[in-house]
Amino acid sequence: MRILVANVNTTESMTEGIAASARSVASPGTEIIGLTPSFGAESCEGNFESYLAAIAVMESVVNYDGEFDAVIQAGYGEHGREGLQELLTVPVVDITEAAASTAMYVGRSYSVVTTLDRTVPLIEDRLILGGLHDRCASVRSSGLGVLELEEDPERAVAAIVAEAERAVREDRAEVIVLGCGGMAGLEAQVRERCGVPVVDGVQAAVAVAEGLVRLGLSTSKSRTYAAPRPKRITGFRLPAAG
Repeated sequence: MRILVANVNTTESMTEGIAASARSVASPGTEIIGLTPSFGAESCEGNFESYLAAIAVMESVVNYDGEFDAVIQAGYGEHGREGLQELLTVPVVDITEAAASTAMYVGRSYSVVTTLDRTVPLIEDRLILGGLHDRCASVRSSGLGVLELEEDPERAVAAIVAEAERAVREDRAEVIVLGCGGMAGLEAQVRERCGVPVVDGVQAAVAVAEGLVRLGLSTSKSRTYAAPRPKRITGFRLPAAG
């Protein structure tokens, strides 16, 4: 089985970290391929960057030279999953939905701890769109930019833990979800400090993607995610993919 894990930003070191986290939970025989978009922002922290990333991820996936069995979009609260589902027949798993749905298996309510406060509304909107918001106790900001997660991991963990502890104490959250692909690999440290289950979206998405492939399930083409109608696309290389 081969799974493409698409970073939503252009920071190669973050792609490597996300792919490493994915490989740490992948089953024997599952190959993880990390993809970095050829254009876009170095980090995604707002609507403009998110919409740009959606197009960049689609471009990188459909132009990947090789076969694959599933795609993971490794950006929390990002746009574009629906477009990928129109372009592909293989399962497309977004880490936002994978993390939230996984959290609901191990607790009644969950809280998301993310990066900057400006990303909170984007995440809330994506959870509402996915039908996952009812059991979300809160979405909290650690106050860190995406790139700061790599620059100072100790400070990052401390900031995430502080908000996670508040979520458990004040919001009555029973599970914590790490709300950024760049937080991949931090779940064990946060879990140890908080004492509740902590879900990393990248790892959860790998488990979901593998399960869908093993069940022989593919993206429905009957209506919502039907392939785009054939038409000329000017000035942009985005061929239809199977």
